[in-house]
Amino acid sequence: MADEIAVIGGIDTHTDFHQAAVIDSIGRHLATEAFPTTHDGYRRLLEWLRSHGEVMAVGVEGTGAYGSEFTRRPHGGAP
Repeated sequence: MADEIAVIGGIDTHTDFHQAAVIDSIGRHLATEAFPTTHDGYRRLLEWLRSHGEVMAVGVEGTGAYGSEFTRRPHGGAP
């Protein structure tokens, strides 16, 4: 899509849910949402990020702990 903007995601990980935020390429906050820490939740989180534009990068807190399951999966949790 020619008008698609570049976005950057950030994920604050927790036991039962991950809180995600998305900003545009100049740092404007676009949205924030929580997703359950399930396979479906990871899939929905990734779809949600992509719905805001072309995802350039995603920062994930706790990749050695609560974020490990999400980051271990190809493309951020897609089954």
